[in-house]
Amino acid sequence: MAFEEKRAWIMAVVAVGAYLVYVAVILGRAQGIPLAEVTYAATLLWSVGAAIAAAIALNILAAVASPREANKKDQRDREINRFGEYAGQSFLVVGGVAVLALSIAEADHFWIANTIYLAFVLSAALGAAAKIAAYRWGFQPW
Repeated sequence: MAFEEKRAWIMAVVAVGAYLVYVAVILGRAQGIPLAEVTYAATLLWSVGAAIAAAIALNILAAVASPREANKKDQRDREINRFGEYAGQSFLVVGGVAVLALSIAEADHFWIANTIYLAFVLSAALGAAAKIAAYRWGFQPW
């Protein structure tokens, strides 16, 4: 497995895992109260921070486990990375438009913040999935 594919797997697992833990905690707090009234800000920030720290730590562990591969990046790796990033950014655009609509509709901050977080998670997951697919089943640059 190419080192850059390992990094894509790390990103996918960490982003989705941290988000699922966040959602479970928030839903656990919402027992009998509307979601918009749940305290979420600290949990969201801790979730994002923990995901960043976990991704950094796992990338370091992957580099330590295979130091020869850690700094190797050829043209194919760069093209696959660009392809995955472009694919993932589509969710950031959709999320931005959704947040704009929520803001215009004067939605609660809860919904705006969670839409942004979901857009970032979907962006990371789709980008990582596109990279993994390109490594697994081939990549045809445009």
